[in-house]
Amino acid sequence: MSETAGRTGGPHGEPHEAQVIPISRGRSRSDHEPPRDHPDREPPRDHPDREPPRDRSDHGPRRDPGGGPYASGDDRGLWGDGGDDGDRRLAELLAFLRRRLTGQYEVDEFGFDAELTDKVLLELIRPLYRHWFRVETVGAENVPGDSGALVVANHSGTIPVDALMLQVALHDDHPDRRAIRLLGADLVYRLPLLGHLSRKTGHTLACREDADRLLRKGELVGVFPEGFKGVGKPFSERYRLQRFGRGGFVASAIRAGVPIVPCAIVGAEEIYPKIGDLRFLARALGLPYLPITPLFPWFGPLGLVPLPSKWLIGFGEPIRTDEYAPGDADDPMLVFNLTDQVREVVQQQLNELRLRRGHAFPPFL
Repeated sequence: MSETAGRTGGPHGEPHEAQVIPISRGRSRSDHEPPRDHPDREPPRDHPDREPPRDRSDHGPRRDPGGGPYASGDDRGLWGDGGDDGDRRLAELLAFLRRRLTGQYEVDEFGFDAELTDKVLLELIRPLYRHWFRVETVGAENVPGDSGALVVANHSGTIPVDALMLQVALHDDHPDRRAIRLLGADLVYRLPLLGHLSRKTGHTLACREDADRLLRKGELVGVFPEGFKGVGKPFSERYRLQRFGRGGFVASAIRAGVPIVPCAIVGAEEIYPKIGDLRFLARALGLPYLPITPLFPWFGPLGLVPLPSKWLIGFGEPIRTDEYAPGDADDPMLVFNLTDQVREVVQQQLNELRLRRGHAFPPFL
């Protein structure tokens, strides 16, 4: 290195020592501003040619250098706007995987895995809920937030997608983000993979013992009294409730002293319009029915894609049962009358929500 390194030339080329600005001292205004008579220098504050000061109060969303708006008070996008958020998400994912591999997670006596349900299974079906069916909930505040209750809903859609959408609705749109424990038919639990996943997401067998235990524990329990007759009914009978069984769900609610919340689901009837049934093949496979729709089986696997109908899920005012004694659950006439009352309320809700929704396939916005 030459001896003149770190030097600069003067006006006539003669070397002189370069000026060093200490780090502990910031640059003064004279270090970087042009002279007062320089054409690029701004006029003084009181000069008539100077622009008035801008209003720095920001009443709208902040924007990044690329023009994308940030949420108020939050400078992170969907996947985070910096390394810190990405690192946090990666750390959460690794911690989740470590717990799964080492078995350090909890399930209840019914096999319900709350962490797996919230972080994986609901995440997988949430796009259907938000963007495909565009589900709206009505009256979610009628569902108790911290006590047991029995949600009684209509069943339809050829494939029970409505059960999954009801689960997302109560988890995402209820003020207390409630987990619903759905009671399913025994056919569900005879299928190896489906039965295992149903247990993991909190569902259990539709029997008196399981229903009573869950309700007494303060859980939110869901039931579809129409069963396969409801979910498999033809499209010509859409939104007409089938028989509600013998009222076993009402008896469970009376024994536990919990309210019954009537629920109407509009939109499921149109996702797989059932226009026929392959009965012989259904019996051979041990299924209650094997539907024919406008798209299945003619289009093969593409026929299994549900049509994007508009959904509404409404929760009515709770019907109290705590005014009855637990022994009243053995009174068949009382149980029958209360079952019929719940069925009429759900049918009325269906009629009102259909009018409110309008066309099943509104234009996409």
